[in-house]
Amino acid sequence: MKDLVLKKNAYKIVTVCANVKKGEKVTIVTDFNKVDLAEAIASCCLELQAEVVITVMEPRKMHNQKLPEAVAAAMAASDVLFVPTTWSIAHTEARIRACKAGARVINLPALERETLISGAIDLDFVAHEPLVKKVADLLTKAKVARVTTDIGTDITMSLEGRDGAALACLSHNPGQFATVPDVEARATPVEGTANGVIYVDGSIPIPEVGLIQNPIKVTVKDGFATKIEGDAKAEAFSKVLEDANDPSAYNIAELGIGMNTAAKLIGVMLEDEGSFGTIHIAVGTSAAFGGKVSTNIHLDMMIRNPVLYLDGKPILDRGKLLI
Repeated sequence: MKDLVLKKNAYKIVTVCANVKKGEKVTIVTDFNKVDLAEAIASCCLELQAEVVITVMEPRKMHNQKLPEAVAAAMAASDVLFVPTTWSIAHTEARIRACKAGARVINLPALERETLISGAIDLDFVAHEPLVKKVADLLTKAKVARVTTDIGTDITMSLEGRDGAALACLSHNPGQFATVPDVEARATPVEGTANGVIYVDGSIPIPEVGLIQNPIKVTVKDGFATKIEGDAKAEAFSKVLEDANDPSAYNIAELGIGMNTAAKLIGVMLEDEGSFGTIHIAVGTSAAFGGKVSTNIHLDMMIRNPVLYLDGKPILDRGKLLI
């Protein structure tokens, strides 16, 4: 039964999310840990009579590390690109080049068989897209965002001049990018403008941290995380940033609003980011999505039950959209 659900959802990713058509050049970039999932996607593409190539590489050691040049070249030569890998490639130069060359990209980081049979993929992405676009438009129009929570989060940042992005798991146009099943609206804060404190109480979806039981306190000043406090998971998160060996790793890089009503916080990035009613604030690189900071790390901090204000008006209140 599980294999049938996996095949059905793999087919949905290929047809609904990527709109693969007969004769298209499809490249599936994977690593040694995810070959079985790459093969499931390839099987669906072959049923549609696409031209399919699977490229297998050694797993990266962290999200958004540089990809081998041979892999990057294959990506840029594709009509459609699926990336079931251990770590996300969303912010890599190779992904950016592929989109600029016209590839439609479906990013599938840390994808497990369990995720492919979970309810998060059951959402009607096409029907949900207008709502995601509406929230993204509000981010585009906003000058100032503020996020608060009952446990103490209170952070403000400028969004002036930054475009909101609607990610609805659909990549139908040349150069379009989607991460499945992550449904979200997001924007890149203006560099140097974020100030306040974040109590991360959802997850930081990396192996060193995952789901969070005891909130991690992150102090933010002039656009950078300046202090990280908490238990052993806070120490582990701090060490990951230290090991990046780049001050830009602490840059406040993203404000995202989860909008997948079928997703849950499980400690896996592609589902956690889209979990409805949550907000994630990321540190690290922002250059791939409208920012000016480029570094080799991008980590999301998931916040439960937030209130989001745009120019002083509440837009999201503890799991309820007010639009």
